[in-house]
Amino acid sequence: MADADAPEAVTGKRSDLPVRLASAVIMLAVAIAALVIGGRVFDTFVVFVALAAFVEFILLVVKATGNIAFRLAAIIAGALYFGLAGGVLAGAGDFLIVLIVGVTVFTDTFAFFTGRALGGPKVAPSISPNKTWSGLIGGMIGAALWLVLWVVAIDGGIAGPRFELGLALNGDNLGTAALLGAGLAVLAQAGDFFESWLKRRAGVKDSSKLIPGHGGVFDRIDGMIPVAIAVGALGTILVN
Repeated sequence: MADADAPEAVTGKRSDLPVRLASAVIMLAVAIAALVIGGRVFDTFVVFVALAAFVEFILLVVKATGNIAFRLAAIIAGALYFGLAGGVLAGAGDFLIVLIVGVTVFTDTFAFFTGRALGGPKVAPSISPNKTWSGLIGGMIGAALWLVLWVVAIDGGIAGPRFELGLALNGDNLGTAALLGAGLAVLAQAGDFFESWLKRRAGVKDSSKLIPGHGGVFDRIDGMIPVAIAVGALGTILVN
């Protein structure tokens, strides 16, 4: 996502706060409605989001390099990147979707507030000058907390009988869940850094102006993409 704690970004965001809030409410309502309806409606929603982000990615690549070979290689890699993530989300059940979205949201939220509160050394100032190590650690803690809560909600019977992990709710399994959440948080941050790097190469602030006050679709899902791919890969390994 964009470097939200840069002074000039904060000033701009305060001035367009009503637009940002309205856009956020609409995006959330559409996403929740698609998830609740499910089936082809949700699959269509996922495809639309993935395609929109992929188009923005292509435009960034075109701006970032004039080398035709590099452009083609990046576009092919991007098709796999967005295609895999979209395939996982379209094929996942409600509980896995909640896991993926929750990890991403908790990572971003904890990273933002921890980084703002503690500050400290930057992770990669040439790529994203406002991302700190304290924020990264905070994001890992947030995602670890979310995954532990997710496991307890499902295997503890809170979330209902539709999905069963079959894990004993003991310290070892919950600790493993926390470690997995922390690892997924690192992937979410890596997705964020990747898009930040690409935007800097392209010389733009946002991936597009499609969402008023929020930039582009890629800006909103940059951290979710690698998390979805990792969860899909892990699920495939466990099933097989």
